[in-house]
Amino acid sequence: MQDRLFIILQYLLPQHLVSRVAGRIADCTWPWLKNSFISWFVKRYQVDMSQAQEPDPTAHACFNDFFTRALKPDARPLDDDPQSILSPADGVISQLGAIEHGRIFQAKGHSYSVLELVGGNPEHASLFQGGQFATVYLSPRDYHRVHMPLGGTLREMIYVPGDLFSVNRVTAENVPRLFSRNERVVCLFDTPAGPMGLVLVGAMIVASVETVWAGLVAPHRRQLHRRNYNDKAPVLERGAEMGRFKLGSTVIVLFGPGQASWDEGLGAGDFVQMGQKLGLRLQS
Repeated sequence: MQDRLFIILQYLLPQHLVSRVAGRIADCTWPWLKNSFISWFVKRYQVDMSQAQEPDPTAHACFNDFFTRALKPDARPLDDDPQSILSPADGVISQLGAIEHGRIFQAKGHSYSVLELVGGNPEHASLFQGGQFATVYLSPRDYHRVHMPLGGTLREMIYVPGDLFSVNRVTAENVPRLFSRNERVVCLFDTPAGPMGLVLVGAMIVASVETVWAGLVAPHRRQLHRRNYNDKAPVLERGAEMGRFKLGSTVIVLFGPGQASWDEGLGAGDFVQMGQKLGLRLQS
């Protein structure tokens, strides 16, 4: 009953308005407000600050700075096998596996199309037909910067407008096409294992998504927007930061057919850390 009421509220609430208000609060620098909010959050979600570059949570200028905090340089060592595909973030594996018949598994009874996920371009979708996907959910307590699973050259970034349902186990099991209907940023890279997609999925009260090359990704109008990077394309090393969530959500990693193989020991519900091995690239 509680889960059903939660889902009903997701449909009834003004998702974008709630998210804008949350974003204003998260950017507030008033000490009495931001310190109280940060202290409550650390206690509520048992946030481990021992690995943070700045271990004092209230030393950050605002909640968003605390939330997207940097870690100590040695906090997330990268797997030392150069063939390994790294986890892009700290979080829980929601699902991972093969992309079958152009669709990605979301939860029991639910799947969504690659075509819709990447913004409706058949050429982009064809890159990943018959390939592999991994979905990593970032919880409130996690480190919220996103890093490169493999080194790569950015070719295109697509902002796809959409809803802002909360992203968690309950919504994944009850909201059809959750990840392909929420607002998202699709980043397409050329890598040693062929095309790679990193999809940063927004959610309710996620104030914004940033990338290291474009800063805040927030078109003034909520319309699909594409940007090609044929000239002066950003090149990012394996493990390098590529973006960050302000108030967290989900990252979906996409590879084409015959390019990636996930570790057999990993499955839905497993916790992973940025830099940990998710699998192997099959092309060199």
